[in-house]
Amino acid sequence: MPAVVLFDGVCNLCHRTVQFILRHDRQAHFRFAAQQSEAGQQLLARHGLASSGLAESVVILEEGRVWRNSDAVFYILWRLGGFWRILTVFWLLPRPLRDGLYRVVARHRYRMFGRLPTCPVPTPELRERFLDLDRP
Repeated sequence: MPAVVLFDGVCNLCHRTVQFILRHDRQAHFRFAAQQSEAGQQLLARHGLASSGLAESVVILEEGRVWRNSDAVFYILWRLGGFWRILTVFWLLPRPLRDGLYRVVARHRYRMFGRLPTCPVPTPELRERFLDLDRP
């Protein structure tokens, strides 16, 4: 089963990150859902995650496991493979340090990268990679 990346649907940084993953995920391992969408809200509830405050966090759900914050970023890089795996060496840094840095960027992401008026609609070719209520 593919991993599901839950992201802030109006965050420009998050949108660019999803585009990056789509470009480099040659094995189509990841699926996506905006945290604000009904599908995203249902997945969060199903895994016992309160939706408040999670918009500052990338969340990955895979086979009952939840990856958040910097762990989610490094997990994505690891699964993308190739050159991107080299960057996972920073996974060795203490979690409080890397999650602290992650939170600083997340807290200021709208100011640094902008905010989208709405969650962008994926192109027809990429639509199957995004979850909605009709296709879990």
